[in-house]
Amino acid sequence: MEIKINIKSLLLGSAAALVAVSGAHAADAVVVAEPEPAEYVKICDVYGAGYFYIPGTETCLRIGGYVRYDIGVGGIGTYTGAGAVDVEDGDEQDTYWKRARFSLKTWTGQETELGTLKTYTQTNFNFRNTQGDTSPLLNEAGNTGVTLNFAWIQLGGLRVGKDESAFDTFNGYAGTPQRYAGSLRRLDTNVVQYYFDAGNGFSAVVSLEQGYGDFTIDSYVPHVVGGVKWTQGWGAITGVIAYDSNYEEVAGKVRLDVTPMENLSLFIMAGYGTDDNYTDGGFAISAGGRGMYKLWSGNWAVWGGGTYTINEKTSFNTQISYDEGENLGVVANIAYDIVPGLTITAEASYFHLGDETVSNWTGADDDDNFGGQLRFQRSF
Repeated sequence: MEIKINIKSLLLGSAAALVAVSGAHAADAVVVAEPEPAEYVKICDVYGAGYFYIPGTETCLRIGGYVRYDIGVGGIGTYTGAGAVDVEDGDEQDTYWKRARFSLKTWTGQETELGTLKTYTQTNFNFRNTQGDTSPLLNEAGNTGVTLNFAWIQLGGLRVGKDESAFDTFNGYAGTPQRYAGSLRRLDTNVVQYYFDAGNGFSAVVSLEQGYGDFTIDSYVPHVVGGVKWTQGWGAITGVIAYDSNYEEVAGKVRLDVTPMENLSLFIMAGYGTDDNYTDGGFAISAGGRGMYKLWSGNWAVWGGGTYTINEKTSFNTQISYDEGENLGVVANIAYDIVPGLTITAEASYFHLGDETVSNWTGADDDDNFGGQLRFQRSF
């Protein structure tokens, strides 16, 4: 009997030992962790619609742009940056001019102890041919390169990078028609700028600019632009003045914007430049000269125009320009939103050529030139 009890105790003890060892091994086994929940993109509404937080950061990002297709006819061209075109050197090729563009834009924003940190970029990819009556080389359809239109960083009021001149951006462009009546073109440049917000609608800017092409500074002295603005509910008054360091000349513009009614906005702008702005190089020369900033013929120029919103889908835009060289430009268009994000714009333009040298960079061939353009644009 005693032997049986001992055997039973031995068996029970062995079983208990096996259970303990098994438990120890189970405690040491590798446990596979369950996947963590996915971190979905969060909306950032601090800087407006379309922003979202970059996962794992406090930076808000917006991606946008547009796809555009232009079809144009008539005797008014668009400036190509190629300088003067000698029509007699090429065969006459009367045809439509067309242009396709994909524009990619990005915006970022983040709050810091030194103010809002922002960036903006815009890159354009272009394919086009010019209108008729130009050299075969320019009329030939093909890719016309990739252009970096904007790439700047701004912390608080300080902005550095690639921008357009504050002579245009702070004062405002001459209306929404697609062609530049009055000899205007965008002024690409590297900048160091500072924006002041004094409150009560008052703001100001100081911009040190490098220029571009033949207008690039040729010493350590930059081009300088300064501007002041007063904005109220009825509109705004803005003035800008620019110093061209290459030719030591000055140009300025004053602009008045008014909103007499909710669906109507109007503007009038006047410009003046000193005599010797840019009198040699690859661009046309007139009696008054031209420079980085004074793009009109003669000393003075005026612009006027406005936008009338017909309904939630349709708007009418127009502008008129005239300068001392007796160049007259009239442009008008109707823009219609087919569906949200898709706009078709039909435009008509007239240009009277007073200063013959203007034809070198407007594409105008005769004293009186008519043109038309149809634009399809999908913005996102």
